[in-house]
Amino acid sequence: MAVEVLVRRGLAADVHRWIDAYVGKLSELPSVSDRITDDSWQDALGDGRRIGDWTAYFVEQLQEHSWREVLVTWWPRLLPGIVAGATHGVIRVSHAVRTLLRGDESPAAVTELAHGLAFWAARMRGVPGADDASAGRHRRADGTLGVNEALDAIPRIPSQQGTVAVRFGQLAELPTWPASLRSLRTPTSPADVERQLADLVAGAATRYLTHGHGSPVLLVHTATAPNAVLHTLPALPQSLWAPSLSSVWAASAAITAAYAPAQPLPRDELPAGSVHADELMSYALKHSDEHVIKFADTALDAYAHGGDSEVLAAAQRVGDLIK
Repeated sequence: MAVEVLVRRGLAADVHRWIDAYVGKLSELPSVSDRITDDSWQDALGDGRRIGDWTAYFVEQLQEHSWREVLVTWWPRLLPGIVAGATHGVIRVSHAVRTLLRGDESPAAVTELAHGLAFWAARMRGVPGADDASAGRHRRADGTLGVNEALDAIPRIPSQQGTVAVRFGQLAELPTWPASLRSLRTPTSPADVERQLADLVAGAATRYLTHGHGSPVLLVHTATAPNAVLHTLPALPQSLWAPSLSSVWAASAAITAAYAPAQPLPRDELPAGSVHADELMSYALKHSDEHVIKFADTALDAYAHGGDSEVLAAAQRVGDLIK
């Protein structure tokens, strides 16, 4: 994922050096234990022990079908579990798709898509209440809030302690949680979906500046996940765009509810200034953490969308908080 960012942002010459420093964090891919088939795949969803099986399955699928066909088939199947690996599943798929959309359909690029889909399928995790909210959204257009209003209205779980599963388990206890999931204004067109996703990326990135200290790594994904969905849209039929917005909104809202502090840091407690846009990727590369690199990429997209320099300050804040 970080390598795709570095190449796309003009830092390909630094990739090998970055990989040399990062490779120690990697572990061996589990071997195949039980073959997944077109008839048995539902039983293997969300089983992290079977990531090797899922990888073999998607490698085979991408040998038999075009990458676009596989993506369009599996995207709606995997959307209900968009929080997989703290949204790393959808993010990894998106970085592979961005490479493919630029015309690089090499075996390495297609295989990376297989690995991304496999990780997503094996680590499937949904947002409590999201399916009900999505069904309600399609019955009636009850969402009325803009992105920033909806972000400001997200409640917080009673105890921000423990694992993702423990924290998400508290969401159903929040009286206002169902309304929060339905609060985002229903998009009126495919172009409106794109605008709302871009607004969600910018809004979540800006809020990291004052709330990121609550969980420096997890809260990165409130912005990088919707950005991943935004950049995958060109490879998807427009009928999947609105459901994709709904799903990633639920994911960003759930992570915010589970990890972001209720009160922002006062602005006078934040570092002054920010890295200039032209220098941000060099700053992120020097820092070297993969989350810093991916957030910097997302912040540059948000800055191009709205011109708010606070997203650049937020990217530097990620680097300050993740050591």
